[in-house]
Amino acid sequence: MYKLAIFDLDGTLANTLESMATAGNEMLVKLGFHERNVEEYKYFVGNGSDVLVQRLLRAEGDKDLVHFEKANPIYLELLEKYRTHQTKLYDGIKEMLDYLKQKGIKIAVLTNKPHDTAVTVVGELFEEGYFDKILGQQAGIKKKPDKEGAIRLAEYFHVRPEECVYVGDTDVDMMTGNAANMYTIGVSWGFRTEKELKEHHAHRIIHQPSELCDLI
Repeated sequence: MYKLAIFDLDGTLANTLESMATAGNEMLVKLGFHERNVEEYKYFVGNGSDVLVQRLLRAEGDKDLVHFEKANPIYLELLEKYRTHQTKLYDGIKEMLDYLKQKGIKIAVLTNKPHDTAVTVVGELFEEGYFDKILGQQAGIKKKPDKEGAIRLAEYFHVRPEECVYVGDTDVDMMTGNAANMYTIGVSWGFRTEKELKEHHAHRIIHQPSELCDLI
């Protein structure tokens, strides 16, 4: 029986694309670049804020990342400003999480979003303390797709990786969960394609949150 469910945040629990795109585009304009289409952000995000900024700069022609040192703190400040801008939970997420909690399964968030921002966003989308643990990007812990964060969560709850499900919407999530020897579940409602999830060895792909309840 599974004892812990670990969830990615962006594109898995909530549609946060507009918040990141608004912050990213305002940063680009401040630096004299052009705004990017919101849909492009589906492939800019996923590996943490610093990589997102690097991808944006390269897309605008700054191949050597000359502007990175200036751009990164601007983006982080704007991300905090727009942290829940047009952000909403995907349909059925709350009901699915409530079901897991009722079954005694611990729930946690593992995200490459900066830790303080992640805690704030989750706290605004759910009541405080709803999740048993939140782990965002922070010094001393390797980012996804490294397995360190997932393993730390399993250890925190004193469960074996085999007793965990890892739920996400990108290749990064599938690589993370698989590296940690957890059961990986790809969600088709997020930022990436079902093809990407299959190519990165999702054990199961679900198309609506209630399917996770059936699986558990």
